[in-house]
Amino acid sequence: MSIETDSQTQLARRLRKNMTKEEGILWYTYLRHYPLRIMRQRPIDRYIVDFYCAKAKLVIELDGSGHSEHKTEYDRERDRILEDYGLKVLRIPNNEVNRNLSGVCDYIDSEIKKRRACAED
Repeated sequence: MSIETDSQTQLARRLRKNMTKEEGILWYTYLRHYPLRIMRQRPIDRYIVDFYCAKAKLVIELDGSGHSEHKTEYDRERDRILEDYGLKVLRIPNNEVNRNLSGVCDYIDSEIKKRRACAED
């Protein structure tokens, strides 16, 4: 699924070291301690996703104010390509992380459990 180039790997490392405020909040308060392994800034195809849980085939993207109409078309195409790999993409607005972190965590947990249950059927 993932063919990483050296430049992608280097960019992913830089992004891990320079997380957005909301990525840091979600990572340090919840995802890093999640019972299943969740990776940060993971290259998949030609993209680098914010968070990735391989066992649930789940991508978590935090969307800031930079996701305007122009970006929305890019995001739709990106999501379609990721979904072609059998991945589900959760898009969570940054302001939800700031305003309702426990709700965001519950939502992510629920989606991971749903995805895992479907995989076991």
